Amino acid sequence: MADCDLPLTASTPRTTALGLASSRIMSAFQEIYPAIQRLGKSYQQNTSNSLKFIDVYLVFIMASGVLQFLYMLAVGTFPYNAFLAGFISTVGSFVLAANLRIQTNAQNSTDFKGISPER
Repeated sequence: MADCDLPLTASTPRTTALGLASSRIMSAFQEIYPAIQRLGKSYQQNTSNSLKFIDVYLVFIMASGVLQFLYMLAVGTFPYNAFLAGFISTVGSFVLAANLRIQTNAQNSTDFKGISPER
């Protein structure tokens, strides 16, 4: 029996749909990729080192909060007060660091005239 004479199976439409979906995802990624590159290049050129340092700390705090939450989901909630204390302190640290980033940004200097630059 030749390959073209094989009957269509139930998996054929699914395979075609997966191929179509992956091609749509790839075309969307190809459209978004230049914008992501411009964003990264602009961030590297226009952001001061102090703001980059605060951004690294914000990413670390966010990752710490996510890990605490995933640990709670995986292990359980037996010491629930300990989870709450750790997670709430992570959220508080993130909020305070985000406020520090807003205040130290040179573009916001007109909004925070009364605050000394030393902080």
